[in-house]
Amino acid sequence: MASNRDMTSGSPLTVLINFTVPLLLGNLLQQTYSIVDAVIVGKFLGINSLAAVGAGTSVITLILGFCTGCCCGFGIPMAQKFGAHDYLTLRRYIFISLKISAVMSIMIAIITSLLCSDILGWMKTPEKIMNKAYIYLLITFLGIPFTFFYNLFSSILRAIGDSRTPFLFLALSTLINILLDLLTILLLDWGVTGAAIATVLSQGISALLCYIYIYRKYDILKGSKHDKKFDLRIARQLLYIGIPMGLQVSIIAIGMIMLQSANNSLGTVYIAAYTSAMRIKIFFVCLLESLGIAMATYSGQNYGAGKPERIWLGIKSALKIVIVYVLILNIIVWSFSKELVLLFIDSSEIDVIENAALFIRISAIFFIVLGVSFIFRYTIQGVGYTRLALFSGISEMLARTFVSVFAVPIFKFWAICFGDPIAWTFAVLFLLPAFKFVNRKSLLINN
Repeated sequence: MASNRDMTSGSPLTVLINFTVPLLLGNLLQQTYSIVDAVIVGKFLGINSLAAVGAGTSVITLILGFCTGCCCGFGIPMAQKFGAHDYLTLRRYIFISLKISAVMSIMIAIITSLLCSDILGWMKTPEKIMNKAYIYLLITFLGIPFTFFYNLFSSILRAIGDSRTPFLFLALSTLINILLDLLTILLLDWGVTGAAIATVLSQGISALLCYIYIYRKYDILKGSKHDKKFDLRIARQLLYIGIPMGLQVSIIAIGMIMLQSANNSLGTVYIAAYTSAMRIKIFFVCLLESLGIAMATYSGQNYGAGKPERIWLGIKSALKIVIVYVLILNIIVWSFSKELVLLFIDSSEIDVIENAALFIRISAIFFIVLGVSFIFRYTIQGVGYTRLALFSGISEMLARTFVSVFAVPIFKFWAICFGDPIAWTFAVLFLLPAFKFVNRKSLLINN
């Protein structure tokens, strides 16, 4: 049987690092999809095409974030059953989650594809980039089932302690994505259409490879006909945890859409600056998000194994990692922010470069706040309080909405730069007392 990792014993710091590293590499590769698109589009197709790809970034985050959040939620009870060595129930969770995901992903793909034009209109997308933005958004939405199933299979593997395999398959599909980008954009001259097709196909390949690997290598996941039979009670349990996690990501993204819509109204220069800066920021956020996801699996397994006291030890270890990372990152960002932007933008676009560099530097200062929010949010979710964690997303949405409606008209792009940091701060102000509540209920800290 393929190897997996039991996170209920050993040094929490060592366990988290070993689990987070391949997860981080996988997330970095996943972000490489969008970065490769942006680099090739920005360098070879120009600023308008780059703006077209970036015009729908926030709504893509909303929809795909909901899918990813649901999949992460489905993995939480799986991690708890794996920690408890209840493999029978684990298998039933897996097979029923596959059926739920098939229905959900197809429905979401159909609905979002029909609404593409309206969405871009709501986001105040400039007319001169509307057609290209529509094509990119449509193809991305049609590929939602690929994205949904890749994330589901990755969640299943993470639940049983395997964060290495999704990374290996994603590495292969990243290479394929780069080759397809070069083929469709440079040789076939398909423009932003080629960039979207390359990303969707790469996600599909990742999903297929993960499925084949799970089916062939993990004996504990091979069930009988009884295990594969649909059970409404189990389906409700999965949706009870998965939907709030999906909604949390989407609610956060709603605030991001508000912020991006406000930014779109500032003009093409600021759209291009925001697009390139967000690509870089998301890349740097990968470690913090990966560590948070690791905490969800870690806390889920230990909670299921009846070892809640190990969860607080894991939180302290994760905070140490965040502090070291953010210090190093700020040195890099404040020294080389403009050079990073030049990966996406031609050196002649001075205004775009200056604004993008400003956005990255301000974000980096507040990454410590973001890291704290990830750790406590995913820990709360890992022990099953996903609906409670949902309110942290609402806090972020309200903060971004306030900045978009009241601050951007006055302070312009400076307000855009502070939109995310303000939202992260609001989230932490909710999450810290929320964790105290969870601790009282589940005794995560020895008194």
